[in-house]
Amino acid sequence: MVPKGDVRCGFRPFKLNLEALRYPAVSDEIWVRHLRTNKLDVVAFGPGGIEELRLEDYIVSGLVNYDDTSYDHQADLLYDLAEQTVLHFRTYLSEDDTRKILRCYQQEIAKFIHAQMQEHYWEDVVDYEVKINKGFTELKQRAYTRAEGEPILNFRQSPSDKTNMARYLFGGFSRCLYNEEKFQSDAERKLAVILDRDASKWFKPAKGQFPIFYRDGADHLEYQPDFVAETADVIHMLEAKARNELDDPIVRAKKEAAVQWCRHASRHAGSYAGKRWRYVLIPHDVIAENMTIEVLAQHFGVE
Repeated sequence: MVPKGDVRCGFRPFKLNLEALRYPAVSDEIWVRHLRTNKLDVVAFGPGGIEELRLEDYIVSGLVNYDDTSYDHQADLLYDLAEQTVLHFRTYLSEDDTRKILRCYQQEIAKFIHAQMQEHYWEDVVDYEVKINKGFTELKQRAYTRAEGEPILNFRQSPSDKTNMARYLFGGFSRCLYNEEKFQSDAERKLAVILDRDASKWFKPAKGQFPIFYRDGADHLEYQPDFVAETADVIHMLEAKARNELDDPIVRAKKEAAVQWCRHASRHAGSYAGKRWRYVLIPHDVIAENMTIEVLAQHFGVE
């Protein structure tokens, strides 16, 4: 999916949360203890660095070093955030001590502010053009590790210790495209039992298998779904998630990206009478081994 036309982006104005940003006054001296002699020396030093005319300039200079921050387009916002920060330090420091703090911790302060900016990122894309490069991709090669002497477990049996499921390597599949798999939770293991019974084939995609990207602030990150399973009429892309995480912004962003990808894949498959795609986001506490893919898809699937 390639953006068509101009892509505009930036950050909306907001009020910083600066409660955790609190540095003590910076001393003009460095205390040096010699390891060999244990002798203690006091070394005086000057402020160093570039002397800015305004206190706010230290912060703005740190923020514009980030690739997603444009001074030309958002100077007003950057100075507003810088002014909020300077006023915060001035509530307990003198102007001279504030200047020392801004010079000494410029990068750390900019990083602190930039992290909050991500929650207020916006992007305006006129439209997306969908390009089909090819109708298939080969399975990615994978490698798993396990402790020496630890056996490969039968995926139909739940391990006694479920607190660290990712340590176990499971096998015994009939319809999985890989011989071994790892699961992040027992809910994933139960879902694998369902898929191995109901699907014609299934697998857990490796990183880079599907070109699906979701937005997290200003970043576009790859989404790696839990499972993909093919049945007689549908190819399902499935995700098992803890119920208390279903409304998490990142989970919603992943779902939106996956649903959009599946719709385009279904549209392309329709051009040659192929199978449609369906995205299924399942709460972990409803998954039971006696359920079917179709029941899960009917309740939690989106096409």
